[in-house]
Amino acid sequence: MSNAAVSINHLGFTYPGQSSSCFSNLSLTVQEGERFGLFGPNGAGKTTLMHCMTGLLSYQQGSIKLLGYEIANHKKSVNKLFGYVPQDFSFYQELSPAENLAFFGAWAGLQKNEIKNKTTELLEVLGLADVRNKRVEQFSGGMKRRVNLAIGVMHNPRVLFLDEPTVGVDVHTRHAIINYLIKLNEEGGTTLIYTSHQLAEAEELCNKVALIDDGRIIAHDTLQQLVADYKEEGLEGLFINLTGKSFRDS
Repeated sequence: MSNAAVSINHLGFTYPGQSSSCFSNLSLTVQEGERFGLFGPNGAGKTTLMHCMTGLLSYQQGSIKLLGYEIANHKKSVNKLFGYVPQDFSFYQELSPAENLAFFGAWAGLQKNEIKNKTTELLEVLGLADVRNKRVEQFSGGMKRRVNLAIGVMHNPRVLFLDEPTVGVDVHTRHAIINYLIKLNEEGGTTLIYTSHQLAEAEELCNKVALIDDGRIIAHDTLQQLVADYKEEGLEGLFINLTGKSFRDS
């Protein structure tokens, strides 16, 4: 039996100044080695939950353990175990890809030779070797997404959190990123925890999914089992079945 990469038990979280809770008694487990997708309508709590799992938000109740470490008690030691690729760009636009990776690699505690070797590897794999010394502010959106991803995996994390990692990119970049993530999981054993509105992409990437709505987990299993249980043909049909067809972007 595999071990838990992330174990959430009876989580409770409320934003300051709000009377209603985002989560109340939420529990969820992601096993090591899974490619796990977290989906739900706008405002369902996906990004908030990811921020709690990465320690960016402090929860008031319950427990979140990352590879056995309680997030709230071991933030410094836990930070080296995971990588985070946020939806917003998280790098220095005025620096080059190589300079960004050198900075974030050093911040993660890597040695100079490790930074040099990993930078060369990632820029080659992600198609950025020819622009390694150009300022990132000159890049296309797809190239910036790949820089964002490279920073997230620079320190070889055991768990990688991905919040809309392909938003706004062309189809070629999207396939390149998804193929890289699958390889990272299958060859490196990295656990992926991913959220996106690209449901067709999610079907290609994820082998386990959970749907969240109104701060509650409303479904959690393999995609194959869930579509069989609800008699749907894919993730999009399952999503609409369980969360409704009304507009949810207000």
